[in-house]
Amino acid sequence: MSEDLRKMAEGLEHLSGFGNEHSSEAVPGALPHGRNSPQRAPLGLYAEQLSGTAFTEPRAHNRRSWLYRIRPSAAHPGFTRTGNGNGNGNLRTAPFAETVPDPNRLRWNPLPEPPAGTDFLGGLWTLGGNGDAAQRTGMAVHLYHANASMDRVFSDADGELLIVPERGGLLLRTEFGLLHAEPGEVALIPRGVRFRVDLLDASARGYVCENYGAPFRLPDLGPIGANGLANARDFRAPVAAYEDVEGPVEVVNKFCGNLWTATYDHSPLDVVAWHGNFTPYAYDLRRFNVIGTISYDHPDPSIFTVLTSPSDTPGLAGVDFVVFAPRWLVGEDTFRPPYFHRNVMSEYMGLIEGAYDAKAEGFVPGGGSLHNMMSAHGPDRETFEKASAAELKPQKVDDGLAFMFETRWPVLTTEQAAQAEHRQQGYDDVWSGLRRHFGPLH
Repeated sequence: MSEDLRKMAEGLEHLSGFGNEHSSEAVPGALPHGRNSPQRAPLGLYAEQLSGTAFTEPRAHNRRSWLYRIRPSAAHPGFTRTGNGNGNGNLRTAPFAETVPDPNRLRWNPLPEPPAGTDFLGGLWTLGGNGDAAQRTGMAVHLYHANASMDRVFSDADGELLIVPERGGLLLRTEFGLLHAEPGEVALIPRGVRFRVDLLDASARGYVCENYGAPFRLPDLGPIGANGLANARDFRAPVAAYEDVEGPVEVVNKFCGNLWTATYDHSPLDVVAWHGNFTPYAYDLRRFNVIGTISYDHPDPSIFTVLTSPSDTPGLAGVDFVVFAPRWLVGEDTFRPPYFHRNVMSEYMGLIEGAYDAKAEGFVPGGGSLHNMMSAHGPDRETFEKASAAELKPQKVDDGLAFMFETRWPVLTTEQAAQAEHRQQGYDDVWSGLRRHFGPLH
């Protein structure tokens, strides 16, 4: 990959804050003042509103941005159906009905190498999900493995995309400007926003949560108080940057589970200025302000929530994005790895780097595990025995970075995930050595 491209990505300017009323212009004077849609927008641009929520949703939750662009989004030819994925149908959308709901604990190795010339869109591979994209409920878990930059533009009308790189840096060229995300960071592309992905390394691999429901927001902090977890100021929004390209550009739109394509006579990434609070973001997971015990036991793992998509039931998320970031463990008389438990939520876990402190073997970067609702899980035998006998001095956990997509409904796997060669067989065996210790005199 071009060193110049990486230098550009690493030197990008950005706007700080999550949910802010940002404004940015690539050309001075491009933003109108005192109104959103003047009779004649500055510099001969077109004014256009992009709404990520209904007009009448409460102000605190309303998401919209005004874009000032060279051509309006409406200036395009008709779309035609195209294959879902890289010609092999690897991309799926809810409702998922290819397999029956599976209560078993499942685990996968990383995706195999893709064919040469596979871009980000072509490299998407759906593991499963829940809900119904047309009803704007639920989520999907995708993985991606790509070895080529995109020469086409993509937008997802079904949901927002939370991209979690595990290998290889990404340069995201969006309608709002450019974002850079490396492994250990995440990027959020809102519903309907057009973008293109350039690879900063020879290949790129990672995870994607497609959220069909309410847009991700920062969780309420409750008794934690005013500060902690993911700080709003650490999120990076792009500054305006536009493409003034005349000529054929393929634009792919995901709509109700199918991909549709059209050839524009210009680049749709032509926004010269914008303002609003509906915008892409990037975030460095190592900036997460971890909250934990300073006495005994574990607070619930909800304290690791970075972003949440709320449902119509208070406190019950359609999907949470949770990160297990570097942290200190200091609990007295406490089994420090994550405890054994069963949960009404379903959990898909991935690993970005290192090792996960509850699984000593088999859970590798780029792989993942699925524990559906009420599936019993917890540390494997080796981890249990080691932690039960460990000297309880302060311990820094900094050799791994894991995350979780946690959702209120079971995750139904696709047929390709259920039958994949890289699905691990015998995952239950990691708990088979947990022997009996009980005795009346204990």
